[in-house]
Amino acid sequence: MTAVKPGDWLENDRCSIARSLEIVGERWALLVLREVFIGIRRFDQMQQHLGIARNILSDRLATLVAHGVLERRQYQERPPRYEYRLTEKGIDLYPALMMLMAWGDKHLAGRRGPALALEHKACGHETTLTVACSECGERVTARDIRPLPGPGAPRKARAAVTTAA
Repeated sequence: MTAVKPGDWLENDRCSIARSLEIVGERWALLVLREVFIGIRRFDQMQQHLGIARNILSDRLATLVAHGVLERRQYQERPPRYEYRLTEKGIDLYPALMMLMAWGDKHLAGRRGPALALEHKACGHETTLTVACSECGERVTARDIRPLPGPGAPRKARAAVTTAA
């Protein structure tokens, strides 16, 4: 029996990475999220900090709101003004953004080092987030993981792995 490889069953319409990129896979979407994570929630502040065209910012915010990543809350009635707050779905993106930042800090920060540091509020120490196994807590890298077909994979891929075991 030939081994079944992820490329054999992982079409883009089933892949969680591909689906996620449909929402946050554009530079400005990630930078808008960075702004909200650091406490910038108002349109004008974001536009100023990012140097982004108003129409592009408006479009990215609308996309993130439509997908439930951000919610729009009114903070002023006359004239009506809104701010953008993370939803639970948005907060769940934090580790992904921080891992992307850690990668950039390691490989792209240059001699001066990264522009942003993270302090763990509970202990007061500067920290770098890591990826750990949800079961044993051990830190993991790509070398420590084996891809297997999940419940959304085609039945034949799951059956092939079960048969091979």
